[in-house]
Amino acid sequence: MDAQFWDERYGSRDLLFSGEPNAVLVTEAAGLPPGQALDVGCGEGGDARWLAGQGWQVTAVDISRVALERARAAGVPGPGAVAWTRADLTVTPPPAAAFDLVSVQYFPFPRQAGDRALRGLLDAVAPGGILLFVGHDLADLTGHEDFDPHAFYHPADVAALLDSGWDIEVSETRRRIGPPPAGTHHTHDVVLRARRDR
Repeated sequence: MDAQFWDERYGSRDLLFSGEPNAVLVTEAAGLPPGQALDVGCGEGGDARWLAGQGWQVTAVDISRVALERARAAGVPGPGAVAWTRADLTVTPPPAAAFDLVSVQYFPFPRQAGDRALRGLLDAVAPGGILLFVGHDLADLTGHEDFDPHAFYHPADVAALLDSGWDIEVSETRRRIGPPPAGTHHTHDVVLRARRDR
């Protein structure tokens, strides 16, 4: 799942995803005071645009040039702003303690020895900030011969890495609010919301 893979996938159709924000993000972030947000794997920008509309200053990161060009072209509603950024966060970590919200929505974040890249994401959360890590229920990920869900981090893996400097506010599996992505059978989300101590 390198840059070429994602460029080809986004380039295979006019719109890969709905363009709307993920329902879990809206549910969990609607009441948060706006600040600096990191949108990991922003794709075509639905989450980043919604956050900007709530007043957040968003760094929206994706490995795909095609996705970012599409996201830029769609514009940003304000009053916040979005910096569309091409990067591979499994190689280059984001700045430490820089974000009031780090949002990881269904991002296929590959497991690594020592969890270096994942720890880089955790380090990016500022004191008092929120990590929101959302994945599909593993029960919904069976039957894909070309995809091993265990090769990627899930919310439970992330929760296991959080030390006493974190307060886990939400850790649960819940039924999806909206319809599953086209061509899938995802019926449940696994949600981890954790706050870093001040």
